[in-house]
Amino acid sequence: MIKYSLECKKCSSQFDSWFLSSKEYERLKKKNLLNCLECNSNSVEKTLMAPKIIGKSDKMNTKNNKDIKNTIIKYQKFIKENFNYVGKNFAFEARSIHYDKKKTKGIYGTASLKEINELKEEGIESNIIPWVNDKDN
Repeated sequence: MIKYSLECKKCSSQFDSWFLSSKEYERLKKKNLLNCLECNSNSVEKTLMAPKIIGKSDKMNTKNNKDIKNTIIKYQKFIKENFNYVGKNFAFEARSIHYDKKKTKGIYGTASLKEINELKEEGIESNIIPWVNDKDN
């Protein structure tokens, strides 16, 4: 896995993100799947960063990264089996469940950080979890 420092060219927000590889970053960038956490713009670019040199003591971290990835995959499997996927309609569906008092399975999907914050302000509980692409499982 690789961690990049990113910057939105539209609103100048800076944030870090993890990618499986530099090729994965390039693939997501090419498909316009990298979005700013603040303004949801696709104008996200890598910024200058200092590389980390992996030494003997860091070999354990590689094993830990694999363990973390395997744990995320197990959580994903559980979520897919027990929750309804609502895609980009997450915020709308969460509000429907909360305000209409619908009895339903839990849901999962995608939402911008702004939408998540708005849900929180309305007292609607949601959580952000890391996700590994199915292709990589």
